[in-house]
Amino acid sequence: MPHIVKSTILDAPTDAAWAVLRDFNGHDRWHPAVATSAIERAQPSDKIGCVRRFKLKDGSELREQLLALSDLEQSFSYCLLDTPVPMFNYVAHVRLLPVTDGDRTFWHWESRFTTRPEDRDRITHMVAEDIYQAGFAAIRRHLKEAA
Repeated sequence: MPHIVKSTILDAPTDAAWAVLRDFNGHDRWHPAVATSAIERAQPSDKIGCVRRFKLKDGSELREQLLALSDLEQSFSYCLLDTPVPMFNYVAHVRLLPVTDGDRTFWHWESRFTTRPEDRDRITHMVAEDIYQAGFAAIRRHLKEAA
């Protein structure tokens, strides 16, 4: 079972980063892979159990469900419900922590999932680099432009 753990430091206060990341339906505004996103059944994007349906720039469609959200801990968890990628039981956790040296943010993003053995390396690389690392770089740009 792949276990991906990625983290980074953002040159922005945690409140600024959290304001962007806590919107479960906002990743189409900052992640380069996401073209459009909508919360099903017109639910609020911070309601536990809400489902976001989104399209990637390549046309693929995915559905993810918000499992937990804590403003106090600046964290959320979500799972993948539907994807054309052969990965299963995907659950991810995002957590922000303050770095008091310079009023920066420590961003921890991790997930576990299962996949076919022949797909393991390719999918692990895709999640780690094309989703997480690309997301880190995109949030940096987004926060810099917003400042």
